[in-house]
Amino acid sequence: MKSVAVFCGSSVGARSEYIAGAQQLGRLLAHENLRLVYGGGNIGLMREVADACLAAGGEVIGVIPRLIVDKEIAHSGVTELIIVNSMHERKARMAELSDAFVALPGGFGTIDELFEIMTWNQLDIISKPAGLLNISGFFDRLLDYINHAVAEKFVRSEHARNLIVETDEAALLQKLSTFAPTRAEKWIDRLKLDLI
Repeated sequence: MKSVAVFCGSSVGARSEYIAGAQQLGRLLAHENLRLVYGGGNIGLMREVADACLAAGGEVIGVIPRLIVDKEIAHSGVTELIIVNSMHERKARMAELSDAFVALPGGFGTIDELFEIMTWNQLDIISKPAGLLNISGFFDRLLDYINHAVAEKFVRSEHARNLIVETDEAALLQKLSTFAPTRAEKWIDRLKLDLI
């Protein structure tokens, strides 16, 4: 594992713990010689994780769509800033540049990015670990949703288990670095068998 993509909010959120967690993760990535790949913004938790990584001597790659360069105030101090044409291209480029993915607290965009990676893993488009840094229980209700989706048979339990959840950034990075995805029989394969 050489590069970790971090998905997180363009806001700092309502709790100081979110800022502290983003900063701790940024510093740890630098100390572990892991390149940070993130959304390229100079605001919110995006800035906090990037600045902490840079201040600790780390390498930071920002990937930001042209249409939100001004809205998210693109970070001019990163190691490399890649400007792309769309949100879709941003996610694809971040996935290409990264060996693992971490979601910090954030909004719709953060969850969209994380769930796209989970879906790509499920469909064998990629095979890269993804995790949540569950700062102050921020993701508890999201985890409840995932468990409900498993119980209602919309998500395979094997696929749900592929999402690593930790409250400590060092434990999360360690699990990401040793992760082997759980494979499951595809719904469509089982359906074909039922029809034969």
